[in-house]
Amino acid sequence: MNRAFSPVVHSLFAAMMVFAGNALAADAAQPATAKADPAKGASLYADGDNARGLPACVSCHGAAGSSTIAANPKLAGQPESYLYKQLVDFTTPNRQQPVMTLYAKMLTDAEKKNVAAYLATQVQKPGAAKNKDTVQLGKKIYRGGIAEKNVPACASCHGPAGAGNPARYPRIGGQFQEYTVAQLEAFKAHGRKNSSEMTTIAERMSTDEIKAVADYVAGLK
Repeated sequence: MNRAFSPVVHSLFAAMMVFAGNALAADAAQPATAKADPAKGASLYADGDNARGLPACVSCHGAAGSSTIAANPKLAGQPESYLYKQLVDFTTPNRQQPVMTLYAKMLTDAEKKNVAAYLATQVQKPGAAKNKDTVQLGKKIYRGGIAEKNVPACASCHGPAGAGNPARYPRIGGQFQEYTVAQLEAFKAHGRKNSSEMTTIAERMSTDEIKAVADYVAGLK
């Protein structure tokens, strides 16, 4: 019996060895995924690339990602994977913005990862709530949501201090009121399409509720 089956066994064994060898060769041929380089990201962020006509990110988003212009978000301390995703999204129909779409398309995938890695290591400068008349409403929405409108607590995704959650949820604590309002209104109007969750939530909120929570969030640390 053993002698009768030995040719078959040998053939199967040989075939398996060839398959395994081919698989190993294929794996070896695949390029290794390069690790993000924060130092290169810092250089590109601070200096841009004149040869490509790519301006320095710092000119709009401030030193180390601490923007001083309300229309341009603070990027320091944002989760690395979230920043990378947004740079990719700017190159798609899901998040179109004339300036960022233009420059995001100029960046290579590695450069997107490098800039994101650099900004994630920076420390955001704190903001502050400005409207004492709405801060309690903003706090209520952020911590407890709006039950009658089926709006969940912002803190359930963005964290009690607004620090965010990698990839899906950005850091919103300390962000400019104006920028947060603009993004929520963009989700509400379907101008920004890269989060179905935020579109649904923003659609259920009034302009006053959006402004109140945006102001409260600005003071989170």
